[in-house]
Amino acid sequence: MPEKSEMIASVTSHYYSGGGEVIEEVDRSDHTTESAVSQSSSRKRKGPEENNKKAVFDLGNTSEGSSSAVTSANTEPDSNSMVDQALKNNPTLETGAQGSKIKSILGNMGPNEVLAGMASEGGNQKEMASYRFWNTQPVVRFDEEEFQRPDGPVREKNPEVIPTRGAEFSDDFEWITMNLNDGEQLNEVYELLSAHYVEDIEAMFRFNYSPSFLNWALKSPGWIPEWHLGVRVSSSRKLIAFISGVPVNLKVRTNTLRCSEINFLCIHKKLRSKRLAPVLIKEISRRCKVEKVWNAIYTAGIVLPKPVSTCKYYHRSLDWLKLYEVGFSPLPPGSTRAEQITRFHLPADTNIRGLREMEAKDVDAVHSLLSRYLERFDMAPNFDKGEVDHWLLHKGGSVRERVVFTYVVEQDDGHITDFFSFYALESSVIHSKKHELIRAAYLFYYASEVAFYEFPGMKGKLKTRLNQLINNALVLAKKFKFDVFNALTLLDNTLFLQGQKFGAGDGQLHYYLYNWRTPHIAGGIDEENNIDEKNGSGIGIVML
Repeated sequence: MPEKSEMIASVTSHYYSGGGEVIEEVDRSDHTTESAVSQSSSRKRKGPEENNKKAVFDLGNTSEGSSSAVTSANTEPDSNSMVDQALKNNPTLETGAQGSKIKSILGNMGPNEVLAGMASEGGNQKEMASYRFWNTQPVVRFDEEEFQRPDGPVREKNPEVIPTRGAEFSDDFEWITMNLNDGEQLNEVYELLSAHYVEDIEAMFRFNYSPSFLNWALKSPGWIPEWHLGVRVSSSRKLIAFISGVPVNLKVRTNTLRCSEINFLCIHKKLRSKRLAPVLIKEISRRCKVEKVWNAIYTAGIVLPKPVSTCKYYHRSLDWLKLYEVGFSPLPPGSTRAEQITRFHLPADTNIRGLREMEAKDVDAVHSLLSRYLERFDMAPNFDKGEVDHWLLHKGGSVRERVVFTYVVEQDDGHITDFFSFYALESSVIHSKKHELIRAAYLFYYASEVAFYEFPGMKGKLKTRLNQLINNALVLAKKFKFDVFNALTLLDNTLFLQGQKFGAGDGQLHYYLYNWRTPHIAGGIDEENNIDEKNGSGIGIVML
């Protein structure tokens, strides 16, 4: 599939960037912010000391010393050996469409840059690879041996050094805690994301997160208002940046961490060259630490220090003709449109006896089933019943605004043996005269009692059952007029992606842990960037 398919499946905040300079000017062509920056554009650039006071700060505080993520400034390791070590410890970085680009970029980097980070796209290389930002953060460096240290924090917590206030901007900009219970402020976030969030390289598609989706994604049980962070233009009050976090209890092998799940980092297009992203990241980190949350999980389509795992995108066409007409799906050489439509044809109805939509009475049973299922993975959330109710149960409303779709399999005796779910996320089609939107269904959580069978051939039985369940999920998604069904190589997806005619996308999704060290976790792909059905995936958390 073309690179634009990566965008439609992506759930990343891909404008994480390096450096740490305060915004001092905005492109004058942006009339919405011109009045806010008319004076700042004429100011001289501040020196390092003053600039650091205004906008750049290390949440760990410099008194703690630099993170173990960097080499001492007085040490200059051999560049070639550093590149070799980085690739040796991160084999998935060499594979797929990004592989050759990453190797080339690594070869042109200095050793400290290799330690700090790297990007697969040349346009982002300067910002993403800059170690001026990442060397202040508690993240694992690329050359660190997998089993050099036991699982644990990269930097020990020190509550005494948490700044009580966020970084100060110039007079033109200011922090704002977005009140998402206010319909107008929720709509502001929606409009910012709609116009400026992730889009594909060719600018053909852009995520269209609806207000109902944002309410669902950002108000999970225990949500913290201060973790919905924005930046406004002081004069016009225009929202020009946003980042968010929601709480999650995350099992990482034998440890359970209270984490923030960071998402929706979005910056106005005219401001992306101003390196606002590091300031946003630092401020959301500070606010997490105020709540005594010292760890975070986040994902990105680009390579930062250091992925704990890498999964690959897969797509299953539901309306192949529409996808072809908007430029999402190609016509394979030697094939015809009719043949492609036939290839992706689905039955008119589901065929699993006892399959029905999840109801409120099913929360306890689904919680029990999902909890036992997720214990099988190296990294997975520990959901309580309230979270299962929130994330999986549809609460009513219009079909147009519906976000989550969950179905259970109930036996004659009332026992729930299986369930699956998917959520809705539209993408705007930017330059098509025929279609305005693509409706994408994203595979969410699922579980089956078959996974707990203890007899020879269990994996084969699970593969058969999951293929049945996901085929029924595809049928239902088609009924709800979705155009494409997306999934990653996480959970047990490697057992059914090929059987259900999912096609490989171009993109990879890298998983990161903030301030936590653990050896690499399998992401469902092998060293050739193909589905690894034999070893499967250790990732059991689905990021929105």
